[in-house]
Amino acid sequence: MENSGGIQASLSGRYATALFDLARDEKAIDAVSASLQTLKGALTESEDFRRLTTSPLVSRETALKAVAAAAAALGVDPLTTKFLGVLAQNRRLGQLGAVIRAFGQLAAHHRGETTAEVTSAHPLSATQLKALKAKLKTQLARDVAVDVTVDPSILGGLIVKIGSRQIDGSIRSKLNSLAIAMKG
Repeated sequence: MENSGGIQASLSGRYATALFDLARDEKAIDAVSASLQTLKGALTESEDFRRLTTSPLVSRETALKAVAAAAAALGVDPLTTKFLGVLAQNRRLGQLGAVIRAFGQLAAHHRGETTAEVTSAHPLSATQLKALKAKLKTQLARDVAVDVTVDPSILGGLIVKIGSRQIDGSIRSKLNSLAIAMKG
């Protein structure tokens, strides 16, 4: 893989690579991808789940029980549930967000897609997401998987990062540029 060396260089990348290899061997890449997206949503929406993954005060045993219960409640596939148990046992639940991103890149590469990390000020509608994917596909001449994060601090517009290229069309950066030009 073209970027697996970079992914494997980080702790979260090594966990993501191990999970990806297991998912590929069990032909469960799509199921694991769907489960990880569910977990990503839970990290965003649930303060309790986010606290569970980041608090150093939660014991291993408590974390193991809690992630097993959360996985069952969220309908996470068995492989991802076991993986969450490994993260909890190794006290690495804080790496879950980074593991999800790295796994997404590995899965996209496996499907022959390029991954674009998109930051928007507000959640994108299905229509906007479809239009963005079509525009990126035209620009890059290949399929594009989009990983969207919402960051209200950019005020509006989008920041699109593909590999080492970044296109910053956020209102925040335009205002910063204008402020610098006015100081002139």
